Amino acid sequence: MREYLDKIDAVIANGRYKADWASLQQYRPPRWYEDAKLGIFIHWGVYSVPAFGSEWYSRNMYIQGSAEFERHIKTYGPHKNFGYKDFIPLFKAEKFNPAEWAELFSRAGAGYVVPVAEHHDGFQMYASELSDWCAAKMGPKRDVLGELFAECRKRGLVCGASSHRVEHWFFMGHGKEFDSDIKEPLRRGDFYWPAMPEPNHHDLFSEPAPSEEFMNDWLCRCCELVDKYRPRVVYFDWWIQHSAVKPYLKKFAAYYYNRADEWGEEVVINYKHDAFEFGTAVVDVERGQFADAKPYIWQTDTSVATNSWCYTERNWYKSAAQILRDLVDIVSKNGRMLLNIGPRADGSIPDEDRSILLEIGNWLSVNGEALRGAKLWRKSGEGPTRITEGQFADAEAKPYGCEDIRFTVNGGCIYATCLNMQGKSEVLIRSLAEADASRKPNFHGIIKAVSVLGHDPSPAWSRDEEGLKITTRPVDTDKPVVFKIEID
Repeated sequence: MREYLDKIDAVIANGRYKADWASLQQYRPPRWYEDAKLGIFIHWGVYSVPAFGSEWYSRNMYIQGSAEFERHIKTYGPHKNFGYKDFIPLFKAEKFNPAEWAELFSRAGAGYVVPVAEHHDGFQMYASELSDWCAAKMGPKRDVLGELFAECRKRGLVCGASSHRVEHWFFMGHGKEFDSDIKEPLRRGDFYWPAMPEPNHHDLFSEPAPSEEFMNDWLCRCCELVDKYRPRVVYFDWWIQHSAVKPYLKKFAAYYYNRADEWGEEVVINYKHDAFEFGTAVVDVERGQFADAKPYIWQTDTSVATNSWCYTERNWYKSAAQILRDLVDIVSKNGRMLLNIGPRADGSIPDEDRSILLEIGNWLSVNGEALRGAKLWRKSGEGPTRITEGQFADAEAKPYGCEDIRFTVNGGCIYATCLNMQGKSEVLIRSLAEADASRKPNFHGIIKAVSVLGHDPSPAWSRDEEGLKITTRPVDTDKPVVFKIEID
């Protein structure tokens, strides 16, 4: 590890980015990321074997009295005889076909793909030289990440990777509270190491803080991902905002950005909770949105299921229409969506996940010009439905109606997307009313033509001081309807 740390220091010393916020402020998000409004997130790992509760099974199975704890004993026996590590041989990925995955993501209309490279459980889904606890050496005995990257790149998809490693500091700690397979002494390199006490959730910075040894290991793992796979997105989950992690975040960012300079690539780091100094990476809102448009690029990560990020036997799925409405709202406010699916342990993608992705792809094949490469208009939208701002606010479908409209501009046109016009044939777009000295602000542009993408190329329309009124054939879909408005 010392040799790797020396390499990291050398790259930083010789690059234009240094490990301080002032230097990292040079960063600018790339154009490809600005244009790509939809990415695919993938939670797939050892936790997919029990397929119960959520991807936090590795933690919760060691919490006495939890549903996972009780089910584990009933299904697999006492923890001292069958622990989380014993799921690894059962994680065979025998149906994993990276070409089929990549083709599905392409058909879904995605611009980038971000598999989880290492979750809180500490099992790496790639070929690591720093640990034996990885998919190339155990379980599938395949370089899952490398194989998927190769197939995605063949189809022009940008590849990224996520690291949730930092939470491993405490993730297995409850296993020390009773007679389980998590026992001292634990040393670096052990699967369960360090299994420290979980922080107080009212004080996430409570002691013990991540140690220098743990954080150096974390940094090397992250930089190994960068060196071996050249991801153009690195996504970090929460808890990297811990004060003990900050110096290592700066080192990682400087290393990653300097390496990208060497490759001639433009890259992205996603973060949450003010972990990075604003402007040095791209902020992410987990399962949520901003209420208003932002002058900076941002991302939301969400999932096709509301109860879990990984596959479970009882996932509760959103509809494709619900996801598309949120996607349109997010893009109108300068965001992009990283949409998660959860494959089964054998590598097959559940029918529900597949169906949702294909529905989204079919909609984007007709309406994608309103989103891909689009920019902000003078306002993001109009209508009565208010967005609850912040994370963990997307489980319930929002009550969008015909008056809820979102705007983007692309190729000299304004795109006004009605989020839910089902059963209606008329829409009034008030933001496109004719100029009137008594109404400020107003729109002075001249409208040449109006069409409804995939529905009606020549709807009847008129414009007055109340707004742009459009009459089309009755709409029989609950998915968003896009009005293309050509401006002189």
